[in-house]
Amino acid sequence: MRPLPVAPSHGEVRIGARLRAARKAHGYTLEQLAAAAELTKGFLSRVERDETSPSVATLITLCEVMSLDVGSLFRVPEVALVHRESAPRINLGGSKVNEWLLTPRGQERLQLVHSLVEPAGTGGSELYTINCELEVLYVLSGSVALVFSDGSRELIAGDALTFPGGEPHTWLNRSDTEPAELIWVLVPAPWSGSS
Repeated sequence: MRPLPVAPSHGEVRIGARLRAARKAHGYTLEQLAAAAELTKGFLSRVERDETSPSVATLITLCEVMSLDVGSLFRVPEVALVHRESAPRINLGGSKVNEWLLTPRGQERLQLVHSLVEPAGTGGSELYTINCELEVLYVLSGSVALVFSDGSRELIAGDALTFPGGEPHTWLNRSDTEPAELIWVLVPAPWSGSS
């Protein structure tokens, strides 16, 4: 059987932005990296703007200078889109609240939960903890009181509160008429499962 030639896609491989980000993350100026890799500043600048392509040898040299894996420049980033309309509903134990998980179930680094809280909605009468290092509560609309053992913090739209996940707390929408819309960020994810 004759092998069939595969037509090239002619798609541009754009690595300049990743090289620039790596350079900046390592604290190199354009001049410093060019000197360390024995390149001209102008050539390196054109590479970072994807106006020219470096040879394989030059690319390896740049990656060696920055202790960067060459393959990382070509990896496709993992991107997961979750639409609120199709996000899984979850129940974290509160009352008068609807909650959706907006990160994939298998995401272990963090979880994002969108909560719509009815008037007088609450996380419960008892203080609880979440098995994570850090929680962030951001109020999109309305207001909410975050209650800790030493008192409460009142948050209104636009406020964000960051606190340890192991800190006993609960929350309450004190309004009898106004709903609240909240975003919770939990780091790392306290639970994960199949997506």
